[in-house]
Amino acid sequence: MLSVVHESVAKAPAELLAPDSGSSDNRLQASEILAAYKKSYTDAVAMHFDGDSFMALSHERQALLRPRNFSAVDDVYCMFVGMLENLPQLRQTYGLSKMINEVVLITEMYRVLRDRGPYTADQVIKDLSGSFAFVLYDNKTKTLLVASDPHGKVAFYWGIAADGSVAFSDDAKLIKQACGKSFAPFPQGCYFSGAGGLHSFAHPTSQLKPMPRIDSQGQMCGSTFKVEQQTGSKPREQGVAMNFPVPHPHH
Repeated sequence: MLSVVHESVAKAPAELLAPDSGSSDNRLQASEILAAYKKSYTDAVAMHFDGDSFMALSHERQALLRPRNFSAVDDVYCMFVGMLENLPQLRQTYGLSKMINEVVLITEMYRVLRDRGPYTADQVIKDLSGSFAFVLYDNKTKTLLVASDPHGKVAFYWGIAADGSVAFSDDAKLIKQACGKSFAPFPQGCYFSGAGGLHSFAHPTSQLKPMPRIDSQGQMCGSTFKVEQQTGSKPREQGVAMNFPVPHPHH
C-alpha cells in the first residue's frame, strides 16, 4: 500500500529528513511516487484527494497473514495491512456485525473518536491486538491518522518526498526510491496525525526520542523514534487529546 499526504495536511517530524538531504538526493515528487508504485504493482488502484494527497492499493505480492484491505465510508478512507486477534471482541464493543473486517472496524473506531468523544487516540488504538499498520484519511476534515502495532509485526515505512509530502508504505524499496535517505521504519506502537504529530499509544505519557540511523554506506538517514524509558514512575492512564474536527452537515 502507498499513501502520500501533502504537507498542508500533515508535516513529518524534522528528524525524518536526512541531515545531508538537498536538491541532489534524488527524492521524487508525489506524482512520480505514484507512477513508480503503479509500475511495480500493475493492478494498483489509486484514490486522489484535494491538495495532491492520494492513496494507492494493490493485492499483488501480499502475505497470507498480512492482507491489505481498503474502505471508503462517508469520505473517510482507510488502508489496513495485517490481522487483528481481537476482532470479534471489538465488533461487540462497537456494536458492529460479524461481517465487518479490520479496515471497516478502524474506520468506525475513528468515527466514534471523532464524533462522540471524549476519547484520546491512544485510548482507542491501544485496544487493537494483532499485527497491523493502517493509514486513515478523512477527506472532509483533512485529518490523517496513521498507526503501527507495538511489535512491528507488519513492515511499515515513512519518509519525506521532494515536495515535502509525507509518504507511507509497506514497501521498503519503494519508500527508499521515493524519499532517498529521508525515510525510516515507522515507529512501533505509535500513531501519527496531522493535528498532533507523532505519539506512542503503547506508552502515552512517555516522550519519543529521535534515533539517528546510518546506512551500509555510512551515510546519515532519516531518524527513527524510540520511547524514552521512564524510571521510578508508574505510567498514567491518559493520553493526548486529538480534538479531531467534526464535519458539519451541509445546509
